[in-house]
Amino acid sequence: MQHRSAKISVPELQRLKVSGQKITALTAYDYPFARILDNCGIDFILVGDSLGTVVQGADTTLPVSMDEMVYHIHLVTKARPRALVVGDMPFLSYQVGICDAIANAGRLLKEGGAEAVKLEGGVNAARVIKAIVNVDIPVMDHIGLTPQSVHRMGGYKVQGKKSGRQPGARERLIEDAEAVVNAGAFAVVLEGVPLDLAAEVTKVLPIPTIGIGAGPHCDGQILVMHDLLGLSGDFTPKFVKRYANLEQTISDAVSAYISDVRDEAFPQDEHSFH
Repeated sequence: MQHRSAKISVPELQRLKVSGQKITALTAYDYPFARILDNCGIDFILVGDSLGTVVQGADTTLPVSMDEMVYHIHLVTKARPRALVVGDMPFLSYQVGICDAIANAGRLLKEGGAEAVKLEGGVNAARVIKAIVNVDIPVMDHIGLTPQSVHRMGGYKVQGKKSGRQPGARERLIEDAEAVVNAGAFAVVLEGVPLDLAAEVTKVLPIPTIGIGAGPHCDGQILVMHDLLGLSGDFTPKFVKRYANLEQTISDAVSAYISDVRDEAFPQDEHSFH
């Protein structure tokens, strides 16, 4: 296993898959959290367009702009993380045309400092993935439940279930996975996929699979940082394990501060200059 101080690269994620060591990933959107996550030894940090919902308070990821993605990626890379930094390509930054897709992917690297980009889609995105990879920009893909397709899917629903409601869905997901591999993606996120299907895809793909709501058999796992830390209010998807309740911790701290100021218990002499 590589020393913790060594920079994580795209080829290193492939080596982790081959060695059987699970890949760890979380989202981050600013400098302090990127620094904390990196100091813990996370393998890659995704600056996700999920910032639309967990940072900006939107109902979906669709309103997030390229300028906003560049800004948040720049904040994360200022921490100079050991982890690989992957930047999400927001809605309509790569779907309109190949030239726009390449230019926007380049912005995430040139202006934001990302080391790879992530986009959503399978067979329908293969041509775009190939074009971006051909200019030496590494691409991570995202299939299954793709948040930018929320309206087509009718909500955030598990994809590829064995049911009459989704005829051929499992076969389509496998086709999507094979298409992004052939297009040159270096890894693929599987979101909202039954665990047996995720296991099947992981077994046959030569690139790492990163699961979120896709069971334990993927090559790695990713969660939205706010969900893991208990900063998402009452919203807790089935696939999330909360490792802390920072919302309560922060509320307690702020309430104590308010009380101290009103009771003139803060600031005291030791907090003042003479």
